[in-house]
Amino acid sequence: MSPSRSELKSREAALADLQRALELSEELLNIADSGEAERVTSLDAERLRLIKSARQALTPLNEKDRAVLRQIADLNAQSLGRMEHRFRAKCRDMDMLAAGKRALRAYSNQRP
Repeated sequence: MSPSRSELKSREAALADLQRALELSEELLNIADSGEAERVTSLDAERLRLIKSARQALTPLNEKDRAVLRQIADLNAQSLGRMEHRFRAKCRDMDMLAAGKRALRAYSNQRP
């Protein structure tokens, strides 16, 4: 039994949503180092919306659909890694700043 015309259209729309989610994942990877948390959050929410809307029409998933979802997951993992690296770098910078302030306070009373 072949799918109806409306089922094909919804599947085509779902595939377009999934492709757009992949594009957003690539964009997220590119801006992960930027520190634009609001933009990252906004793009991630849009990507999630697209994936959820595609999920209904793409059941069951074929191998091509699974491959796109794997790409999205891989890009997401890379983006998270970049954002975690940036977060750790900021934490190190803040630790160094705090150490510098403590040293300044400790030695500011030691004038010759």
